[in-house]
Amino acid sequence: MSFPQSHEQPGAERPGLKAGARVLYLLPLVVSLAAVLTACGKDEKAAAGHGGGMPPAQVGVVTVGTQAVALQTELPGRVESLRTAEVRARATGIVLKRLFTEGAEVKAGQALFLIDPAPYQAALDSANASVTKAQANLAQAAAQAERNKPLADAKAISQQDYITSVATAKSAEADVAAAKAAAVQAKLNLDYAHVTAPISGRIGRALVTEGALVSASEATQLALVQQVSSVYVNFTQSANEVQNLRRALANGQLRSNGNGAQVQVVLDDGTVYSRPGKLLFTDLTVDTTSGQVTLRAEVPNPEGTLLPGQYVRVRLAQAELPSAVLLPQQAVTRGNDGDTVLVVGADNKPQPRKIRIGNAVGNQWVVTDGLKAGEKVIADGFQKMMVPGAPVNPVPFTPAGAASGAPAGASAAGH
Repeated sequence: MSFPQSHEQPGAERPGLKAGARVLYLLPLVVSLAAVLTACGKDEKAAAGHGGGMPPAQVGVVTVGTQAVALQTELPGRVESLRTAEVRARATGIVLKRLFTEGAEVKAGQALFLIDPAPYQAALDSANASVTKAQANLAQAAAQAERNKPLADAKAISQQDYITSVATAKSAEADVAAAKAAAVQAKLNLDYAHVTAPISGRIGRALVTEGALVSASEATQLALVQQVSSVYVNFTQSANEVQNLRRALANGQLRSNGNGAQVQVVLDDGTVYSRPGKLLFTDLTVDTTSGQVTLRAEVPNPEGTLLPGQYVRVRLAQAELPSAVLLPQQAVTRGNDGDTVLVVGADNKPQPRKIRIGNAVGNQWVVTDGLKAGEKVIADGFQKMMVPGAPVNPVPFTPAGAASGAPAGASAAGH
């Protein structure tokens, strides 16, 4: 603010200006200065009034309610094929051909390898010849015994000669049986030279190549066939947890799932496998070294996503709380002194409240103590609460990913 400047020396009088006129001359300056000071005072009051009248911070709240919640336990596990068959050599010889595509699906009885069959074919031919010879001897011996019977009755030959001819016929009959058994064994050995799949499933890589010498006595492994259309998932749980669960079920604190224990598989990248499984059994024996009980689940695997030997996490829902409170995990502050939340009181002022939490269900905590139905817990907008204990404007909490029309402050961000 600029003021009119006087070019006269202080104390000097303008020529022809009397004392009364000097007062009139300074009056406009005084009035201007008073107006400026008044305006500045109003601006400061207005600014002060504006700062003291900020609206309450808008926060997203969750209204406490109860519902039935399945208690999930996440445990480490390994995938195992439903059936596994090691293809091993049952004939000794040189591998002539591999008759399958590595990694492909094979059917039970499908040819996989051809071991040189020539020695076994020769052995079969020899066995068949022995059968023919034994049958010829049997025919001769049987005919001789038949001829000796009337002669023995007529005392034309001794009884001992007749008995000998009958015994010779029976011996020839036994020789035929033995020759046939040897022929069957030779046929089996020839069949073993044609290696087939023992079960249907997916076959891995060939463990031998053409030209390799395999041995029946050492049972050389040739390949591995596994059924993976459904797989087992083996996992362990603490024996104490199993006992506590059974005790809670017996006391009525928990109730058993109507459809049995449901199993979800979590892959290495954190994604949940789309097909749920079912719990088959819980082992009756506790591992003495780890104190763990082994459990097994069966999971459908038509696309072959789960591979034998793969490490996974298993979410197991063995029981459920009939009346539980769920809160978003971002609403709970965890510390060394316990877990707390901010509860909106009747005057819309947030108040800290200590709670007790149990298992995690997805991105929510199961609250076992500290909250009542109908109370409002702040889950979002913490960064807007500049003054501790100041009133807030509660609006329904909307988790992240909900409709874009959610009210401000109701998103999941901001804890």
